[in-house]
Amino acid sequence: MNVTFLLFDGFSNLVLSCLLEPLRMVHDLYQDDITWRVISADDAPVASSSGLQLTPTVERAQIEGSDLLVIISSNGYRQHPTPENQRLVVSLVRQSRYVIGADAGAWTLAATGLLDNQRATLHWSVLNEFAETFPHVRVSPDRYIREGRIWTCGGASTALELVLAFIAEEFGAAKAFMTSSMFMHDAGPDRDKEPGAPRMPTALTVPGRDRMDAIISIMVETIENPLSLEALSERAHMSPRTLSRLFKAELGMSPGQYYRHVRLVHAREMAENTQLGLREIALRSGYSNAPALSKAFRKAYGHSIRKPKPSL
Repeated sequence: MNVTFLLFDGFSNLVLSCLLEPLRMVHDLYQDDITWRVISADDAPVASSSGLQLTPTVERAQIEGSDLLVIISSNGYRQHPTPENQRLVVSLVRQSRYVIGADAGAWTLAATGLLDNQRATLHWSVLNEFAETFPHVRVSPDRYIREGRIWTCGGASTALELVLAFIAEEFGAAKAFMTSSMFMHDAGPDRDKEPGAPRMPTALTVPGRDRMDAIISIMVETIENPLSLEALSERAHMSPRTLSRLFKAELGMSPGQYYRHVRLVHAREMAENTQLGLREIALRSGYSNAPALSKAFRKAYGHSIRKPKPSL
């Protein structure tokens, strides 16, 4: 999947990160073929809302099609839909399989007429002005919206929710959940609380995650000595049948499959970023020996845990 980020001056660094980093995580965790490039409206460096300069990675003329086009417009959004920029956006949209308009990105899309008679949303602070300016767009306060191949959202937290939904659709619910866990799950002081006990809210909390987060905490804590389904269920205060149903409904896989996935991700991180031997990595990932880890890893990913580095 090739992803093109079109950034306008004043774009939000946080929105960009929330849309790009989960895709990068899918690439890193699963070796899925995801590439990304950044362009600006005039091929010149583009300044974020905080004044940071970002240099485009390719020129506009080099874009011959995208699986996903992401348009991010934040500060200065009213000035972005110039005739030239509108022509650029229309051309890029025509070449793309999916389109995301983030923060105030829907403003530029609406100016081209691409959102006429469709539902769309953008940053909550400009919803009313957006509705008045573009009466042919069916404006909604929803956190993110998908209409056909066009997705729209508001600020950073909604951008993160949108891209996780996109990942679930394109790459599977399990990959989306693991990716979200890398950003939103932390085994902090709440990990020992009883299920259902009050939790400190966070800005990026996803509704309904509490039960799954509690179980993931247990899995992470017991990576070196994996629990049986019965023991895991007992720690999670639910029956094995309920636990299996929960994972099947949320992720389309069994608790054991996800547990194994957590261990293999941990093993790969150590293989790529430490000097530990394979036997030590196996023991720290809950495998009895290196051959057992190697076999499980190759079965899951189709290659050895330590791919040979290319010669210089």
